[in-house]
Amino acid sequence: MDAAVAEGGVIPQDDLQAVETLRAAYHEIKAELAKMIVGQDEVIEQLLIAIFARGHCLLEGVPGLAKTLLISSLSQALELSFKRIQFTPDLMPSDITGTEIIQDDPETRERKYKFLPGPIFANVILADEINRTPPKTQAALLEAMQERQVTIGGDIYQLQQPFFVLATQNPLEQEGTYPLPEAQQDRFLFKILVDYPSDAEETEIMKSVTVSRDVTISPILNGEQIIAFQEVVKRVPVADHIYDFARKIVRATRAGRDDALDVANDWTVWGAGPRASINLISAARARAVLKGEVHVSTEDIAAIAKPVMRHRIGLNFSAQAEGLTADNLVEMILEKVPSK
Repeated sequence: MDAAVAEGGVIPQDDLQAVETLRAAYHEIKAELAKMIVGQDEVIEQLLIAIFARGHCLLEGVPGLAKTLLISSLSQALELSFKRIQFTPDLMPSDITGTEIIQDDPETRERKYKFLPGPIFANVILADEINRTPPKTQAALLEAMQERQVTIGGDIYQLQQPFFVLATQNPLEQEGTYPLPEAQQDRFLFKILVDYPSDAEETEIMKSVTVSRDVTISPILNGEQIIAFQEVVKRVPVADHIYDFARKIVRATRAGRDDALDVANDWTVWGAGPRASINLISAARARAVLKGEVHVSTEDIAAIAKPVMRHRIGLNFSAQAEGLTADNLVEMILEKVPSK
């Protein structure tokens, strides 16, 4: 048998085998990360979904929740190069992308420019506390995230593949933060909320961190394999009713439009754009593959709707006064939009 038929299309036999291989690798990666990270299962799942969907992630949580440790450990498990950029108020765009310097050619004695690559030239970029730097420097990431290249002095430099920006930010209520512009937020596939550990998890963290131990993260996949799996994910068939479900969810958020739901008209200033629809499908494909499935279900769409849409919906003053969040709005919409 050279292929299998799934809801929405035909899957080649090679892709079926790749799906099973990735499902097994997913469980191995989680086991490796468990050596360093206690809990955070949902966060880890969403990070891996984003990676195989070729998306970037914005992680929000108070300091001290092991966000940096998680990302560096993940890069080790995926055998990818890793660079951490600490975003501060005085950080300049060239500190991220790199800069040109003038050097003397020892042979011709002529002066010429030489490009010195910045930390953006790695597979996994941790943009730590991204909202502690002004918008001008935040914007230095835009071209890299969207085009996977940087332009310096009129020259284009391609970034290493695979390439992921995993940015952390502190809640906006904290001192010294700058809100990310909407255009910048929209470049992130997911906004992941990192919460405090449970009571049992915090006890385990104290026991593991306060003793001497030598832990090594073993690589499970490499960059070449990740790129191949990303191509498999893009080929996962999606049935028409899944596209309809994703489209209706997104369009329901757009206040003042014919297909907006009352909850959006009552509580929002703006709704999610077309990139949300695209990302719902891409992320749902990746989630299905990590589960070992060869087709996308409405359950996959619903499961990733919050991280895809929570940073793409603007709540009005009335909603904020009522204590509503974007997640609450997504929940209301999922309850009202039929899945079939």
